[in-house]
Amino acid sequence: MIIPETTPGLFVVFEGGDGVGKSTQVVELVTRLQNRRIEPVLTRQPGGTPIGAKLRKLLLDPGHPELTARTEALVYAADKAQHVEEVILPALARGDVVVCDRYVDSMIAYQGAGRVLDLTEVEQVARWATGGLRPDLTVLLDIDPAEAVANIRQQDRLEAAGLEFHRRAREHFLRLAGEDPERYLVLGARESRESIAEKVAEKVFALLD
Repeated sequence: MIIPETTPGLFVVFEGGDGVGKSTQVVELVTRLQNRRIEPVLTRQPGGTPIGAKLRKLLLDPGHPELTARTEALVYAADKAQHVEEVILPALARGDVVVCDRYVDSMIAYQGAGRVLDLTEVEQVARWATGGLRPDLTVLLDIDPAEAVANIRQQDRLEAAGLEFHRRAREHFLRLAGEDPERYLVLGARESRESIAEKVAEKVFALLD
């Protein structure tokens, strides 16, 4: 996988803990882009390819408690490698706007900090799997997991990992954003849906302009 230094497209990622409203804001941004006659590529990790859909089912199935932390991380890496090469890179090369629900930060925060694996090693695997491709903008929606994931009634395998797991992941999401503030837009998930959507759109349209 050869990653070009620049592409004509724009790569926007939404990150954050479970239950923060990422999916809602992804739809809000896509709608605003379409209103400007821009047809974005909407995708997600895991599951943005046919192979990824099968990996997603495996990863999130509560019926697989035997899946070890290292195995989990490697399966996530496999999903990302396929996704970048099959979907994201071709779209960016065409000049498309790619809007992705989760990317590398989720793997570092969940499989690294959450599962208490070596953060440097997990990040190296994630960067290798994606060829070092980084988003132009990462929107991080932040909230205390006790107010979000704990209230999800039917929890998948990751959502059911426990409050401390999700708190470790949240702390690392914020740490990643603090290390590279120019590439991040951090917003409180308790803000109104419209307020968050407007702030995201303003940032994205500024990048497009």
